[in-house]
Amino acid sequence: MEDFTDVKLEIFVPQEYALKIHKALAEIGVGVIGNYDHCVAMYPVQGYYRPLEGANPFEGKIGEISEGSEYKMEVNCRRDLVNQAIRLIRSIHPYEEPLINIIPLANHLFGPSEKGFGRNARGKRGEGASHHA
Repeated sequence: MEDFTDVKLEIFVPQEYALKIHKALAEIGVGVIGNYDHCVAMYPVQGYYRPLEGANPFEGKIGEISEGSEYKMEVNCRRDLVNQAIRLIRSIHPYEEPLINIIPLANHLFGPSEKGFGRNARGKRGEGASHHA
């Protein structure tokens, strides 16, 4: 799996910061799928955490379990942009320890198909009005 070319970044972020991060990532070329850019999925989630001694929490109190509304963002990223993307996310993200998962993608091993990677809902590159890449 060392020959992967792309990853999926999963970023858990307070809702009010999600669009700022999305815009900044798009500006450096993250979120490109085929002939589409600014591709991102955002899901509302409920997060739970307990700040431990020595933490400097964005919200919540040391030693108490807290909860908050967040977005889970999923965005594709070229492998060569990952370090730049992580630095960018950390510069905007308000958490002391942002949760960012980096997941290697194997899509390139299977190649495009008629209705596969980088195709719209009609199965043709760049035609139609689908909002999905």
